[in-house]
Amino acid sequence: MGGMYKEQNFNFSENMDFETVIGLEVHLQLNTATKIFCGCRNVFGVEANTCVCPVCLGLPGSLPVLNRDVLFSGIKVGLALNCSINTFVKFDRKNYYYPDLPKGYQISQYDFPIAKAGFLPVMTGGQEKRIGITRAHLEEDAGKLIHDDAINATLVDYNRTGTPLVEIVSEPDMRSADEAYDYLTTLKLALQYLNVSDCDMEKGSLRCDANVSIRSRGETKLGTKTELKNMNSFSAVKRAIDFEVARQTRLVIAGESIVQQTLLWNEEKGITIPMRSKEQAHDYRYFPEPDLVPFTLTEAEIDKVRCGLPELPYARLHRLIEKLGVSEYDGTIIVQDKTFADFFESALALGVDVKKLCNWMNGPLMKELNDRKCRLGDLKLTPGMLVELINKVEDGTVSNLAGKEILAEVVATGRKIEDIIKEKGLTQVSDEALIGKIVDEIILKNPQVVEQVRSGKANAAGFLVGQAMKQMQGKANPKIINEFIQRRITNV
Repeated sequence: MGGMYKEQNFNFSENMDFETVIGLEVHLQLNTATKIFCGCRNVFGVEANTCVCPVCLGLPGSLPVLNRDVLFSGIKVGLALNCSINTFVKFDRKNYYYPDLPKGYQISQYDFPIAKAGFLPVMTGGQEKRIGITRAHLEEDAGKLIHDDAINATLVDYNRTGTPLVEIVSEPDMRSADEAYDYLTTLKLALQYLNVSDCDMEKGSLRCDANVSIRSRGETKLGTKTELKNMNSFSAVKRAIDFEVARQTRLVIAGESIVQQTLLWNEEKGITIPMRSKEQAHDYRYFPEPDLVPFTLTEAEIDKVRCGLPELPYARLHRLIEKLGVSEYDGTIIVQDKTFADFFESALALGVDVKKLCNWMNGPLMKELNDRKCRLGDLKLTPGMLVELINKVEDGTVSNLAGKEILAEVVATGRKIEDIIKEKGLTQVSDEALIGKIVDEIILKNPQVVEQVRSGKANAAGFLVGQAMKQMQGKANPKIINEFIQRRITNV
């Protein structure tokens, strides 16, 4: 956007306490089937310059037509960010020359964005903070420059040209790199719940620029900002902001001026590099797009989108805690992935204990996902299967250890739990005569540990249970073993 806030110059002194001021601009590629103003496929990773047409290449005589799905995805994003939706829909030309912009201008929205004046609640520093949303507007993406060192040339791929974007501009409400990081992770999660984008930074479907300035603490005017670009991860955003704040602080203390400019983040060197002086809005010579007639949305159309919104992660977390008895710790993990949270609620509806379900999903199941580097939908596991497994562990059919072994088999093959138990011989031994005999042997072999148990050392009893479990190859019921140990030691 540029011009997100006005810059002022201050007289700083070396003893001043500085305050950081950060605003973020997020470009989100929408996952609609086709581009924003033409019928070309909206895909990633195909052969260069194969998804183009006269419209997205800006050839003479071609006319853009707004993609209805793009419009309503933009409304969905605006509503999720608690914005008011502009019923007057108008597009503008943003004029600038760059090799990846074939028309010499970008179709965007200037004075009438699709959404404005919203906020996003963010948990940061252990407290909730509302980060203001200035605007969210629709626009088309540019192409992609490819620097080829082998031929010492720069090539351009126009496949990305015309890809639908929503640009989300925050207020300069963040005061640290950590707050910016928390805002981005919260925003990304909300957008994933909306299913309007895959939010993959590696593919470029979510990109972030940061506007950074400093001022003396207590000052209300905003200082001269710099805009940081070329950050390919949220952690890179955080590092770039920290570097830029330190750089600006050094300049001010040395009595030098901060120049308003665009800076590129060099991840390898961990520094920012000047790119160009920062344009103002008037430099783009915005004017209404003559090939797209403005039109008016009805409140009924907006309400239809509102009614179709999913429950967003922040609201879902509060409901899990307040209505279903999930702890804040467990709930925070569960809502980080909508598919994972949906699975959790489906399993809970089958009657399993909420804490036991949390323990299994946030423990063994999460480990399986991390080890396999996949998502829950890639596993051959249903909510019913997980509940069945939890019940078999709880009723003593299999041990907790065996349950984890069974889970690994189920997620990989989708086989029936009963079949896996029979095939692997994992049924837990509850034969009291056999357990009693082994416990007696363990007690006789460990008289010092027995004395520790009698003196009240709980960990000592755990050692004896472990020895018995080892002798029974992990197939015994540890609860029954512990009961036998306590009875035997008490009665001796």
